Amino acid sequence: MPPAVFAGAVAVGLAVSAWGVRDRTTWFLETVWALVGLPLVVLTRRRFPLTGLLCGLLAVHALVLAVGGHYTYAQVPVGDWVRDSFGLERNPYDRFGHLMQGFVPAVLVRELLSRTSPLRGSRWLAPLTVCACMAFSACFELLEWLAAVIGGQGADAFLATQGDVWDTQWDMFCALVGAVLSLLLLSRAHDGQLRTLDRRRRPSAGRRDPA
Repeated sequence: MPPAVFAGAVAVGLAVSAWGVRDRTTWFLETVWALVGLPLVVLTRRRFPLTGLLCGLLAVHALVLAVGGHYTYAQVPVGDWVRDSFGLERNPYDRFGHLMQGFVPAVLVRELLSRTSPLRGSRWLAPLTVCACMAFSACFELLEWLAAVIGGQGADAFLATQGDVWDTQWDMFCALVGAVLSLLLLSRAHDGQLRTLDRRRRPSAGRRDPA
């Protein structure tokens, strides 16, 4: 699928999610990554095009953020349905969001390291990718802490702890599981797309500029 289709889907999803939101500040805090990331990917698409796999994953992740921002993570309807259907104690959409926080960035970090460092094909690529994803997850939890300090109870919708004192640890664990699953499930397909991208960007052998 062309990257423009993914970009269009994200733009529409963000616009729809901004309509009638439950908490405008929470919506911005949850979707700011997509609001910044979408124009960045579009502006660099010629100089540094991304694989189709990564574009698709980034689009899905952006829509996950948009849904969470619109309803707040603790009140997403599909999460309420899962909670009630399986007798859970809390809306699990927040856990899913943090799983995606590891699953998608793992492919992003892997692609950046594979294309801009000597780590491509190295045994260190996978563990360093997971470490980078965990570092991002930790930074996000620090941002949540800062929001709690500044906003007090007003930041509850953004934190989405739902009364769980171990919410921070669970969030980071979900990101870890997501990153590991992503590498286990997608590394081979990702390598194939990286090779295809290399062939497309490499000048044809022996081609000369016209005199």
